Amino acid sequence: MRVFRSGKKNRRMARGCRGKRYSYPFVDAFIGRSYPAASPLRSCRRYSRCVSWNGEGIRRAMAALVIRNARRINPDDGTDERGDLYIIDGRIAEGSEISPSEAAVFDADGRIVVPALIDLHVHLREPGNEAAETTATGLRAARMAGFGVVVAMPNTIPPIDTPEHVRAALRRAAAVEDGAILLQSACLTRSREGRAVADLEALAAAGASAFTDDGSTPPEDVIMREAMDRAAALGLPILDHAQDPTLERRGVMHEGRCSQRRGVPGIPAAAEIRIIERDIRLARETGARVHIQHVSTAEGVACIRAARAEGLPVSGETTPHHLTWIDEDVRLENPNFKVNPPLRSRADREALIQGVLEGTLSCLATDHAPHTIEAKARGFEKAPPGMVGLETAIGVTWTRLVIEYGMPPIEWLRRWTTGPAAVLGLPPPSLRPGVPADLVLLDVTTPWTVRADWFLSKSRNTPFMGHKLWGRAVAVWKKGRQVREVPWAS
Repeated sequence: MRVFRSGKKNRRMARGCRGKRYSYPFVDAFIGRSYPAASPLRSCRRYSRCVSWNGEGIRRAMAALVIRNARRINPDDGTDERGDLYIIDGRIAEGSEISPSEAAVFDADGRIVVPALIDLHVHLREPGNEAAETTATGLRAARMAGFGVVVAMPNTIPPIDTPEHVRAALRRAAAVEDGAILLQSACLTRSREGRAVADLEALAAAGASAFTDDGSTPPEDVIMREAMDRAAALGLPILDHAQDPTLERRGVMHEGRCSQRRGVPGIPAAAEIRIIERDIRLARETGARVHIQHVSTAEGVACIRAARAEGLPVSGETTPHHLTWIDEDVRLENPNFKVNPPLRSRADREALIQGVLEGTLSCLATDHAPHTIEAKARGFEKAPPGMVGLETAIGVTWTRLVIEYGMPPIEWLRRWTTGPAAVLGLPPPSLRPGVPADLVLLDVTTPWTVRADWFLSKSRNTPFMGHKLWGRAVAVWKKGRQVREVPWAS
């Protein structure tokens, strides 16, 4: 690839092409323009002014960037090394492809650069509850928090159970500038009622990436078996909210001594275990790829461990809050502790942590569930379950797993990248040359305190407010372009 400096002659030529059919892409992007985001780390202020020849002999612009002094962790090949990272035209490149004098420079100052993370489990609330979150606010919050891809749940109002609803969700996401990429999941059953399987084939054709009735599960085995047969034929995964409604009833926290002492209805661990066992049995019979959402029990981890040892296409995730809090921490005066499945026992939490460390639970996911202040103010028993999790995900899991439990950073990263990618059938996120430069710069050495004014999500319902954490995104790039300044990094 021929690369050379764009001098006065080239700039005059570019200006003369404005408005014409063959106008050059670099006219608006590079000539006389500053780099789109000022960095808290004194990053480059401009793109490099380079041009090259494309396959048709037409001169075009190149954006060349060098991220210097970085610790590069690549979950794809397991490398963890210090050095520079090179980007040309929005893709990671070999150093030999860039002339240092032509490239803009971002000084990482020893911080960690990784591929953007994947969140398998977010609620964007649109349509139907835009007061709590919208597609735009949720996707922007995700990108700035370090996520390049999110999977949105379909339990909206109305639910995403028709091709038209899938296409509408994807259109909304496509209009969001500087947001994470949206992968839209669709309902397993019509209207999420669990009575009849939705038109999975039409939903897949419309762009659905997975199927789930998240917030509930089809209670009848015959319905779930049909859904698995059809999902397997389509090659798409089922993400299941493993909670038996006949055992869940009106429970609001983990059933145990704490719930009994406080006099509130509990949800037994058996509600989760029964559905996980069913899902594994049906996965064995149908060959469907089944992913268990927000695993919360020790027995659930054990079931998934046995299924994976058997070679079944079964995977599982847990959330940052289930790795942190237990039922003893729940304060009834703070409904932000109310989640579904509930915060379980100390023994359950330790089993979840071990499951993540060993890879039985190959994914972490936020279950980002925004709610308005008014909704959460109804009292513990009447408030909706869920907490926001995008902005705190990196900090909570790095602090809990890497600092407190000694998890290798490469394995921590894989739970947020290659693990979710495998569930979705996506290529593994990577720092290999040729891969789109969707990147995150992590500061894991500076402690920070969770503050509401840093949130880009519309909602603030989290019990982590005021907690000190380690690890967060301080710069993000989307296809090689630095996204606007991270609000907490200034």
